[in-house]
Amino acid sequence: MRRLIVVGFVLAIAAPTRAQRPLISTNPETPFKLATFQADGRTRLGLVLGARILDIEAAHTAVIQELALRGAPAMPKDMRTLIEDYERLAPHLYRIANRFRDASADNPAFAFRVDRVALLAPIKYPSNLLAIAANYKLHAGEMFPPGSPQQKAAIEADPDKEDPVFFAKSPRSCIIDPDEAYPMPPGRNIDWEGELAIVIGRPALNISEARAHDYVFGYSIMYDVSDRGGSGRPLTGMFPGPNWFAGKSRDKCAPFGPVIVPKEFAPNPPHFHIVTKVNGLVKQDGNTSNWIWDEAHMVRYLTSILTLYPGDVISSGTPDGVGAGRKPPEFLKPGDVVTIDVDGIGTLRTPMKAPANP
Repeated sequence: MRRLIVVGFVLAIAAPTRAQRPLISTNPETPFKLATFQADGRTRLGLVLGARILDIEAAHTAVIQELALRGAPAMPKDMRTLIEDYERLAPHLYRIANRFRDASADNPAFAFRVDRVALLAPIKYPSNLLAIAANYKLHAGEMFPPGSPQQKAAIEADPDKEDPVFFAKSPRSCIIDPDEAYPMPPGRNIDWEGELAIVIGRPALNISEARAHDYVFGYSIMYDVSDRGGSGRPLTGMFPGPNWFAGKSRDKCAPFGPVIVPKEFAPNPPHFHIVTKVNGLVKQDGNTSNWIWDEAHMVRYLTSILTLYPGDVISSGTPDGVGAGRKPPEFLKPGDVVTIDVDGIGTLRTPMKAPANP
């Protein structure tokens, strides 16, 4: 009798009870993308799984209730805060992705079809938006006269001996959402430039090339809208050369998105295929493996000058095939649609809109 009691006690411990919940892994087993989106009149943080996007806050609440978890952190409501606290939040995001990876299993109220929501620029707004000039040899070659000192310098550029040239765009004035129309300024020559966007994940100052990837959060897409000149008042003769401010920092000149791929789900090194189209016709077809200054060189250089913060964006340069480099030059007109496709990330679409009447 005593032996039966002992055996029964052991079996009772080993057997699952109704109160026990299944375990869900907190490891990055299910790749996902992150987005900021609008649905049902609300702006939400989203976790993209294939054709579905989950409201992160609501999905997190559902999972912790299902598993009866205690002490789980609250999810932030904006992307920059999520990036700042990603190290602590990542296991909970992995759990959400692992729980809802099977789209046929259930269809909770906080899951939406990606094609039926409005995807916004992922971060509104980063503290810094910095862009590199002439980071592909073929693009540098098409922008300078054949045989010129600048073209020779591009062909012979050595990233280990020379620093790149960067320019800044105003995040608040320049970033616009995917599918938002770009209002073309009258009398200007507007060009296309598709670029990979590198998103910073941690405060970074004086970072070595060897440690640079540790400070990267993930990757997105940037359209570096470029003004190649046109009608208007001339620049003062005190400063020869192009007006980078007018050429790169016009209002709404940084369409951004539609998602961010966290680096744990991206190739390392970040070799991405980029294709830019105008009205469906391919204009640029390149790969970030052809950068002159790679991710490590860019992060090292920028952080030798200033501090980068979580959510900051580095626009990493454009491949050859821009309109200004063609013979004769080609520029955009109202009604044109620019799409930038980056394998593994998605498509950033920007229609061109006629300028408003003065």
